[in-house]
Amino acid sequence: MRLILASASPRRLDLLKQIGVTPDAVDPADIDETPRKDEPPARYAARVAAEKGAAVAERHPGALILSGDTIVAAGRRILPKAETVQDARMCLELLSGRRHRVLSAVTLIAPDGKARHRLSESIVTFKRLHPDEIDAYIASGEWEGKAGGYAIQGRAAGLIRTIQGSHPGIMGLPLYEVRTLLLAVGYPCD
Repeated sequence: MRLILASASPRRLDLLKQIGVTPDAVDPADIDETPRKDEPPARYAARVAAEKGAAVAERHPGALILSGDTIVAAGRRILPKAETVQDARMCLELLSGRRHRVLSAVTLIAPDGKARHRLSESIVTFKRLHPDEIDAYIASGEWEGKAGGYAIQGRAAGLIRTIQGSHPGIMGLPLYEVRTLLLAVGYPCD
């Protein structure tokens, strides 16, 4: 079976290597990721992962397609992938001293077209951030393009009091769920 990763994220490739998986190709999906009106965060993450997989499956008939989407949610609010300093500051100020959810959805489309879906939900709690800490983190540039304006695998790890759930899921790919899906279709891991 050929495995196609429907993501341009180098982080997802690195995470897959941890479970002994190297995709045969990487083909990122180009879809509209705008949340729908009143769409709950978990439903949004699952929908986007499924749509990414479906878009790439059309280009690779007969292949195994793995897609995912990871979002940060504060209550029912879906935080953006920070593209500007203002985005990052808004996210960090909102997350300061409080818990939030990281939802990481994965879709695996088998060669026969059958799609399987999993959702990992983790809880992350930031310490109360001093404005100087926010400024320093923003100056690092790690926030660029990151959901919620931070990357747990970098400097933000020192600002996080607790996590409950999947550390790789927070990074962008819940490995337990991915491994379970791959093994279910007979794809070798480890």
